[in-house]
Amino acid sequence: MEIIANEQQLSQKVEEIAAKINKDYQGKEPVIVGILKGSIVFYADLIRKLTLDCELDFMAASSYGSSTVSSGVITIKKDLSLDVTGKHVLVVEDILDTGNTLYLLKEHILQKGAASVKLCTLFDKPARRVRPVQADYAGFVIEDLFIVGYGLDCNEKYRNLPYVAVLNAEPSNF
Repeated sequence: MEIIANEQQLSQKVEEIAAKINKDYQGKEPVIVGILKGSIVFYADLIRKLTLDCELDFMAASSYGSSTVSSGVITIKKDLSLDVTGKHVLVVEDILDTGNTLYLLKEHILQKGAASVKLCTLFDKPARRVRPVQADYAGFVIEDLFIVGYGLDCNEKYRNLPYVAVLNAEPSNF
């Protein structure tokens, strides 16, 4: 596997993103929503760098199953636990590719009465975008590659890698 972001690069990028969030949300108490399971490592590192008062929550949505290609059909598997009415929400995701999941989740959270919804992603893959979704905070912009590690998986494998690498094998070979 070819490494595209090592531990040091990931740490530095998390610091940069957190600094922007701290500045933009100064004086506000946002709800930081992690999208399970892929964002968990990024989410944990990011929230420890935030100097804001904030609330934490999680959502789970899926469109991949065991494939390396999104099915385009999004299922919300876990909804918000907190009431976000009138609150500023920051959705933290591992990767933004087709935009289907984040588009749906942003609309869903706005329908719940959030004052604002911003999107934060560690990896942005604009070549695969099919929905008009833009990250407000993006770490790395990458080509159309399937990546794993640092929370990102293929069929539930590789999430625990401390770096991010390109997966070259087909999932049926696991």
